[in-house]
Amino acid sequence: MAFSGAAIHFANACSNFLISKGASADGSTMITYSADSYALYGELYFWPERNWPKGSILDVYEWDTGKFLGQIPQAEHTWNVVGNMNNRQLAIGETTFGGRSELRNPDGIIDYGSLIYITLQRATNAREAIKTFSELVDNYGYYSSGESFSISDPDEVWIMELIGKGPGVKGAVWVARRLPDGYISGHANQARITTFPLADGKKSVTSKQFDLLMNPEIETIYAYDVIDVAREKGWYNGKDKDFSFSDTYAPVDFGGARFCEARVWSGFNRVTGGMDKYLDYAMGENLTNRMPLWIKPDRKLSVHDVMELMRDHYDGTPMDMTQDVGAGPYGSTVRWRPLTWTVDDVAYFNERPISTPQTGFSFVAQSRNWLPDPVGGIIWFGVDDTWYTVYTPMYCGITTVPESFRAGNGDLMNFSETSAFWIFNQVSQFAYSRTSLVDDDVKATRHKLEKGFISKSAEADLVAAEIYSVNPVAAVNYLTQFSLDAGAECTSEWKGFYHLLMTKYLDGTVRQKPEPQEGYKYLTPVIRSPGYGDDWYRLIIRETGDKFKQK
Repeated sequence: MAFSGAAIHFANACSNFLISKGASADGSTMITYSADSYALYGELYFWPERNWPKGSILDVYEWDTGKFLGQIPQAEHTWNVVGNMNNRQLAIGETTFGGRSELRNPDGIIDYGSLIYITLQRATNAREAIKTFSELVDNYGYYSSGESFSISDPDEVWIMELIGKGPGVKGAVWVARRLPDGYISGHANQARITTFPLADGKKSVTSKQFDLLMNPEIETIYAYDVIDVAREKGWYNGKDKDFSFSDTYAPVDFGGARFCEARVWSGFNRVTGGMDKYLDYAMGENLTNRMPLWIKPDRKLSVHDVMELMRDHYDGTPMDMTQDVGAGPYGSTVRWRPLTWTVDDVAYFNERPISTPQTGFSFVAQSRNWLPDPVGGIIWFGVDDTWYTVYTPMYCGITTVPESFRAGNGDLMNFSETSAFWIFNQVSQFAYSRTSLVDDDVKATRHKLEKGFISKSAEADLVAAEIYSVNPVAAVNYLTQFSLDAGAECTSEWKGFYHLLMTKYLDGTVRQKPEPQEGYKYLTPVIRSPGYGDDWYRLIIRETGDKFKQK
């Protein structure tokens, strides 16, 4: 059987947040992921649970490019996988940090995308996932550059950072750390694990002690040679206790801070006080003032709060996207690529927020240990720019996915009227040049749909759990139909929303339906021309002087 992500994807610009049980309002664990690439089509991947004949072979293709990398033995049993979550409530996301390029192994068979989706089909919890990661790269070689991973199950959330050992060398060096309960973390294309507790057999172990990993007291595990490799390469000569994974394998630079760590900082800043002391680091002005790996939020976060974390544009900070001339007359949060640019031999850049046009898909994965696995796991799935998406509940045990999210329903070069990706892109492309005009409509419609889905899923939880206690198969069928209906409703509502925007804001105007009046055959809409606003007109005057002054 072949393994492929189906779409070409260059995930060098993704954002993740990790939420422990004690930091969530309902006791669930959550991770988020935005898969950001102009070459990625937004679709919901699906692999059904199944048994495989002994001796089956799995073809491995690179997720980014579709390149054939090699073959590995297939597992005898694989789990049901919906997007980035399996039916044991295990979820995995990633962001690429790159790191030292000389550690890339072109002979490896396992790229980071395969590492995620093969592991989701084979592991039952976060600790098993870490072990599976290690075994896959040790046995078959790691093909990709450095990656940060978010790994969650109903009880725990882990952050893991991994990079290869170089050409022709199998395996990888890595560190995995469990979030303390009550804390949140994040990563966004910059390695974040610095120093870590060394193995003591009680709370920290190495990869040679995997037999101890299932001990719930273990909070840190790392590749046994993660420090040795750095010493052999001449990159580190200090004491083991002072070894920093990030500073050795992916040192932070201006871009790593301003384009990557700033996204984590902004998310943290939304939920806890005191982040101002790290603002100079986020802005790339003081690279030694690094943020902590995790922080404790001032309040516990609901699933909707976590959705909102993925919609950040540095609002209210010195990096606020709406507060400079690049925002245009309607406060756009979009800056078209390239990210960096040069004028008169001087280099400049645009801000890179969490919410960005090139997102193919994103999700909030929620795992709940008080419910049966097929009921407890929900991947709240959305396509396109996170500001303009609607997170829709897909239960982890479903046996098929909605037509609007299904692979093969359109692609990047073929528009489909029934594809959620294209329907949501219609709205975002319309809104990008009219942001402040249409934003209230966007937020109100998005909020109504998401709050509705959250309410409906709470009811579905109760019904499905009751059915599951008698007939697990019937419960899965019930949740499959619920998820199919949610996908259809979301897509239909957003298509209607696009029609509303087109009629309401046609030709730069704002139009409203008139009140009915007796005696009129028809009534024209009430039409208002909003203009550009005084601040933008002043910019025009500064640029043109009296050119447009009325005589």
